[in-house]
Amino acid sequence: MDRRSEIRDFLTTRRARITPEQAGLKVSPLAGTRRVPGLRREEVAMLAGVSVPYYTRLERGDARGATDTVLDAIARALQLDDAEHAHLFDLVRAANATAAEARAPGRPARQPVRVELRNILETMSGVPAYIRNGRLDLLAGNHLARALFAPIFNSPARPANAARFTFLDPAAAEFYPDWDAVADQNVATLRAEVGRNPYDRALSGLIGELSTRGDTFRQRWAQHEVRRHRAGSKRLNHPLAGQLTFTFETMELAADEGLYLIVCGVAPGSRDAEALDLLAGWSACEPAQTTSKD
Repeated sequence: MDRRSEIRDFLTTRRARITPEQAGLKVSPLAGTRRVPGLRREEVAMLAGVSVPYYTRLERGDARGATDTVLDAIARALQLDDAEHAHLFDLVRAANATAAEARAPGRPARQPVRVELRNILETMSGVPAYIRNGRLDLLAGNHLARALFAPIFNSPARPANAARFTFLDPAAAEFYPDWDAVADQNVATLRAEVGRNPYDRALSGLIGELSTRGDTFRQRWAQHEVRRHRAGSKRLNHPLAGQLTFTFETMELAADEGLYLIVCGVAPGSRDAEALDLLAGWSACEPAQTTSKD
């Protein structure tokens, strides 16, 4: 991926979404029709306290000499949230990486899940729990997680991947009643991961696969949305248990960089809890298997 174009497209799309009024600027009615939907470059430069040539150079992808102070000022001018702020820093860091840093090996494409983590998953028998990486590969799950997300874990494409299932598997539209929201979340998560790990070949391969096999992903990818989905709720239309809604919490594993533990839950005594109990009974009859097949 072209690092300069990543910076350019990200800053351009962020600038386009903010009107002068939202930025606290007064626009004279005599100024005539604006040719851009959001802020102009000179307006961003003024709000950030930098020169117009400097901001123009940065927006064109030339991040040489960009300091944390300047990037913070531009983030404030563009009203970036925490995830977008971090993404801007990631993009600039990647653009300024030396040749040696670019060649340095990153995390392995198939990061192993330690036996200790697999054992912990199995002790969490009352709730669905699984481990994924930044590419949304589902690397390991306890019985209940594998039952809850059976269409993903059992998808023929390997490794099991939430984004690949969402965009390429016909079963996804039925499995996710709120498919559009799930699709947006997946794209925003992958976009953030690209900023953090720009030299991940497996990630680049996944993005290329999703982009070439469907317009839906490609259109969303071009929006450069970045979000952190660390907690929330999700609805499923499970082939065995029917519709159910669960909450989820995502925790980054400090001892295993790039891996995340996701724990799901339902309200006690609810219809969703009954559905989960049904899945628990079904999963107890399934053979033990906590990792995705390769």
